[in-house]
Amino acid sequence: MPCEGCMEGDNKSTDATMEFFLLGFSELLCLRVLLFLIFLVVHLITLAGNVMIFMAVVLAPSRPPMLFFLCQLSVIELCYTLAIVPKALLSLIVVEGSTISFIGCAAQMHLFVALGGAECFLLVAMSYDRYVAICQPLHYVVVMSEGFCLRLAVACCLGGFAVGLGLTVAVFRLPFCQSHHINHFFCDVPAVLYLACTHSYSPELPLLAACVLLLLLPFLLILTSYVCIAAALLHVTSSVGRGKAFSTCISHLAITLLHYGCATFMYIRPKSSYSPARDKMVSLVYTNITPVLYPLIYSLRNKEVRGVLRKMLRRKKIAQLN
Repeated sequence: MPCEGCMEGDNKSTDATMEFFLLGFSELLCLRVLLFLIFLVVHLITLAGNVMIFMAVVLAPSRPPMLFFLCQLSVIELCYTLAIVPKALLSLIVVEGSTISFIGCAAQMHLFVALGGAECFLLVAMSYDRYVAICQPLHYVVVMSEGFCLRLAVACCLGGFAVGLGLTVAVFRLPFCQSHHINHFFCDVPAVLYLACTHSYSPELPLLAACVLLLLLPFLLILTSYVCIAAALLHVTSSVGRGKAFSTCISHLAITLLHYGCATFMYIRPKSSYSPARDKMVSLVYTNITPVLYPLIYSLRNKEVRGVLRKMLRRKKIAQLN
């Protein structure tokens, strides 16, 4: 993109005291109050849903691997929401936009990518759990042991952290234009890359590598798991047994398609196709609406979660009667 007054790579564009200016939703003057109220309610529902699932799993007498991974997913969603949504709500209040420091912008980007990446890897772990449960049921307890599940959970978090750190460092080493105006409500990767004072495609390579590691490879692994699951279900003669086995995968499939579909639309594109206004609105939906669907999908489709929630509500009623 053409840039006015580009800065050299060895000057203030890499100074930790530099600030970015988040424009937020300065063009939506008439809809600010309505959008703020809508997304505040959605944010509170998301927090309440994830906290409820987390508490339900923690208080459960036994935690199968799927419940353990679901608990980790709720914690990731809580951190992800708290890292992004408050800034989005603030951008709907502040008419002039808001400033964010160089370090603060880098930290927010790293959190966003790291938590999103951890979720991508966690969805792979959950698909592997379904694969073992359906394709190797006799070995399920041995393979999906508590120690193995814990190592998988730690590996998901470390993998997301490593990829997020590499991408953030690569982005913030670029020279930026003097305007430093980010037409977004948080430091999203495409929005910050849009400010880079370069006409080559080299700044997009770290984002492309991150998309391969966080989106393409995990999706291929999940697809492989479900191909094996589908092949195994073809050998099940009972339609009831086949339906029961597949029903345990529906919630995970729904979350996977939702997560990877939105992320693919947002990030697997060349810089030339970036549209600030459109991407900002899509990000608003992606960071607010999709997280609230996750606890709804799992609480409605997962039998174990529904059972734990019913027990919690029953205990609450008994306590109130006493």
